[in-house]
Amino acid sequence: MLAAFSASCEVRLAWFRQMLYGKACIIRGTTMSEESKFPPHSPDEHSAVASHKAEANALPDSAIEGAAGTTGQTVAETTEEQMAKPLIEDVSEDVAPVVQDFIAEAAAANKEEVATLAEEPVTPAEESAMRAAGALQGVEIHPDEVAPYISFENVNKSFGDLVVLKDVSFYVKPGETLCILGRSGVGKSVSLQILMGFLKADSGTVLVAGQDIGGLDEREMQEVRRKVTMVFQNGALFDSITVGENVAFPLRERRDMEEDQILQVVKGLLEMVGVAGMENQLPSELSTGMKRSVAIARALASQPSAVLYDEPTTMVDPLMAHLLGNLIQRLKMQMHLTSIVVTHDMRFAEKLADRLVFLHEGRVRFFGTTEEMRASEDPILHEFFSMDELVLPV
Repeated sequence: MLAAFSASCEVRLAWFRQMLYGKACIIRGTTMSEESKFPPHSPDEHSAVASHKAEANALPDSAIEGAAGTTGQTVAETTEEQMAKPLIEDVSEDVAPVVQDFIAEAAAANKEEVATLAEEPVTPAEESAMRAAGALQGVEIHPDEVAPYISFENVNKSFGDLVVLKDVSFYVKPGETLCILGRSGVGKSVSLQILMGFLKADSGTVLVAGQDIGGLDEREMQEVRRKVTMVFQNGALFDSITVGENVAFPLRERRDMEEDQILQVVKGLLEMVGVAGMENQLPSELSTGMKRSVAIARALASQPSAVLYDEPTTMVDPLMAHLLGNLIQRLKMQMHLTSIVVTHDMRFAEKLADRLVFLHEGRVRFFGTTEEMRASEDPILHEFFSMDELVLPV
């Protein structure tokens, strides 16, 4: 009884920490002056927002089956072009210079960090984590290997009698994307919560940029969260304030930007993630997919080195899932972001991942590349593939 109560308290505390993380500035009492509020939209801009929503809702099935619009191009045909399209091209000319500087600053810092980590020798702790993960597939660690940016080594986590993670080991290298796959309840989201410090592992080692975060207190974890941010499944947006104010939080915490700069960056980031002109909308007025896009914009506002995405395509339509996948890829390529994506969608994972980790009953069943996973003869993996590809009759 006591163990169950303790586990329940830990889950509730983790949830509360997530809410504090997502809404930290409101908890601290940050307010907006009349001068700093986002300027109201003109009637034309309101019409554009309404039109944007209507078009998204009215997209025909053909848009999902293959047509990428009225040009006759298929989604597959346009993917390469979309990946190469600079993020700044989606931004209005009036704010483009400020947004370009903001994005370029973050991209340059990430690129430099990736290059620096590539030159540094792998520490014993990092090598140990890589060997623990590589041992699953019999992979040898080469002397010139690049150290991982994030790694789990023999991590265990239980809630009372419920064992969620058992000796879990995996890693993601700087500038790469790792997808965590598995059915519901196998510990995918718990892994992200441990990375963010909302939960503590019972045992094992968790490294972020070479630092063991297991013994860090909340103040020290705040420093880690300046590098690693998270896009929650529910968005974790504060419902009582506008979209623009949500995205502006990390910018105001910097205390080194003028209000005019903040407003321009917010506008540009929202345009970049596909929700242009919605600064004055409330989160409750947005679709699930739009909330996810706003959450990504807020994550980018903190200029992170790594972004964790928790089930970004859950409860969104196939077209929105495709758009979110393209956005995550473009951010990785153009901003040199390290990413971890939790998903149960194998096709989505294949599109994004440099490596995949498959969790089954709390253990790592597979860790490696997409090609290695497809070549595996593991019956559990093949069952997952077949269920993922199942097409239900209309």
